[in-house]
Amino acid sequence: MISADFARYWRADAVSGMGTYVTLLALQALVLLTLDGTAGDVGWLNAARWLPYLVVGLLVGALVDGRRRLPLMVGTDLLQAVLLLTIPLLWWLGALTLPVLLVVVVAYGTAAVVNMAASMSFLPRLVDGADLQRAHARIDGADAVSSTAGPALGGVLVSAVGAPLTVVVDALTYVFSALTLRRISVDEPPARTGVTVRGLLADVVEGVRWAYGPSGLRTLALVTHGWFVGSAIVGVVLAPYALVTLDLSAARFGLVGAAGGVGALAGAAVTTAVGRRLGTGRTIIACHVVTTCGVAVMLLAGGAGSATGAFAVLAAGQALLGLAMGASNSHEMSYRQLVTPDELQARTNTTLRSANRAVIVVVAPVAGLLADALGVRVLLAAAVVVFALVAVALAVSPFRSVRAPVDAA
Repeated sequence: MISADFARYWRADAVSGMGTYVTLLALQALVLLTLDGTAGDVGWLNAARWLPYLVVGLLVGALVDGRRRLPLMVGTDLLQAVLLLTIPLLWWLGALTLPVLLVVVVAYGTAAVVNMAASMSFLPRLVDGADLQRAHARIDGADAVSSTAGPALGGVLVSAVGAPLTVVVDALTYVFSALTLRRISVDEPPARTGVTVRGLLADVVEGVRWAYGPSGLRTLALVTHGWFVGSAIVGVVLAPYALVTLDLSAARFGLVGAAGGVGALAGAAVTTAVGRRLGTGRTIIACHVVTTCGVAVMLLAGGAGSATGAFAVLAAGQALLGLAMGASNSHEMSYRQLVTPDELQARTNTTLRSANRAVIVVVAPVAGLLADALGVRVLLAAAVVVFALVAVALAVSPFRSVRAPVDAA
């Protein structure tokens, strides 16, 4: 399964993923500590990051399906590096404000949409279908390492040099990714010519119909949209919960994120074996149950009685959350790609990811405003309820009996 070209793809994804986790922490710290923002401002930051999926996601999927995917991956990696470098530059010039930061993040997110659509639809051209789940598990394992080291490194860097300069690390990882991807040699179909606006819109409609129609992905897709409601809430309230309510340092908050990475690494390590034993559907359901438990544990950190106790409980909850994500993702992604033909890969991935990120765009600002009004612990409790409902909804559906072909491989 592991060819030299897949190894290059894997290394590029792992290194750029490391930088992304550094930046996720750095941007939240930038809003809260450098720009003196609130939970509501973090909500707007998260919404800005995912807004491009809502605005151009469906169109991007149709465009990528008609083009060679590797050049798009290289080009958008370099573009993301340039955009990230503008953040410390603007800060150095004294011109960095929240609205300016949001504009940069929207542009960065737009490049990321194209990169994701190209990258995810390129993988089936590198790996045989029977090996897709294991390939995703390897990618998830690298992502788990990145999510372990990235937040910890980000927390240390934020404490040492400040949030703006920490973003430079991510920019350099995208440059590395682009240079590594350029060494991949894969024959791709030529770019489609004669594309018209009407034809492009028809392609978009075809992708949406496939994702929610004959593909059989509808149940999993709708439940996953619900999961992103809970994820959007946690994504908004976790930083102010840790840095303000629990009064943890940026370094300790980074270690909380690292605990999630340790959990994700464990999940990715066992997910193939678990999937073969339980089947695709039951494995994903079990992961949703663990997610619910993880966020419930995080909620208990507020009553730990000391900063050290709060840190330990919050890290334990984050580890459970990471465990669930590390074990679930490879089964969801490989199942989606196994039932989707090559000519619909980008549109299917982007259609579903656009809908998921649209949930974040809508929910994140509302969650931030509600957190400011009602308190972050109330919103964290709401996330527990949402995740529990997601687990129950999938458990009572026919999807619980799904076993992807890779399970028997």
